[in-house]
Amino acid sequence: MLVNCAAYQDGRKLADIQPDDINTYLTRPGCFVWVALCDIEPGELTHMQRQFGLHDLAVEDATHGHQRAKIDEYGESLFTVLHVIDRQDNGDLTQGEIDIFTGPNYVLTVRHGTRQSFKDVRARCEHDPELLKQGPSFVLYALMDSVVDRYFPLLEDLGAEVDDIEDRLFVKSDTRASRAMIEDMYAIKRRLMILQHTCAPLLDAVAKLCGGRVPAICHGMQDYFRDVQDHLQRISKVVEGRRDMLTTGLQVNLGMISLAESEITKRLGAFAALFAVPTMIAGIYGMNFRDIPELHARYGYPLCLVAMLGIDLFLWWRFKKVGWL
Repeated sequence: MLVNCAAYQDGRKLADIQPDDINTYLTRPGCFVWVALCDIEPGELTHMQRQFGLHDLAVEDATHGHQRAKIDEYGESLFTVLHVIDRQDNGDLTQGEIDIFTGPNYVLTVRHGTRQSFKDVRARCEHDPELLKQGPSFVLYALMDSVVDRYFPLLEDLGAEVDDIEDRLFVKSDTRASRAMIEDMYAIKRRLMILQHTCAPLLDAVAKLCGGRVPAICHGMQDYFRDVQDHLQRISKVVEGRRDMLTTGLQVNLGMISLAESEITKRLGAFAALFAVPTMIAGIYGMNFRDIPELHARYGYPLCLVAMLGIDLFLWWRFKKVGWL
């Protein structure tokens, strides 16, 4: 589906054009065409390939989608794959994709499996004609910057969930609540891994645009791409820190469960000792022997009860003192 197709010259928008008129504007000096496609139908990208002279391998990747984040160089053009992350109502993260073909006089974007729009990027570029004079390289930067900036709210939401888990960590809870906490930790860790797997390959890819042998169409834009790289490094470090915190939290939670089980074991042992003493005394006097001491004593029965009670009171005091009860 064609979302937009417009021609620009010297940082200004000339007009919205039809795809069949693209070649007319590509031949103009200082002019470039920006086309946006979404959830393409078979044949749409083939038509654009003829218009812009796109490389077959790049077209194949964009047609099938599901590529890792990367930047490939084909002669004077670049093929960039960025991952767009959507958050569902239940908190799960889903990945979409935007493929960007960038040449000396064109920008072609193809979106797959995402509901996010990039109209704000086009508006941003059109409101900054001085930078738009840089041509397709500035559009590529603006798209990358927009995608990366949209990772930060997700990171903040996940950070808030991690902080909430930390607050719950040392709250006394039962086994069911502890199990639920472990499941929440694992779910957050999976979301952080999705974000990390999105940023890590892109971090290496953006390095090609701001250092070393920079592609020709990106000359003069190195500082802008370096800013994108800095944002990716920040996200990557924060994600690693959050993952370490969750790993530590899982270990602490398991340790708390072990301590709770130890407390239960001690309590059960203490109660067993309290019942063991009367049981032992009653068991002795229940044996079928004729000559048991105090068996026929007048006050033997109350003395046994007093002894049982006294020993149990002493044991209860000792267990209470050491914290077993």
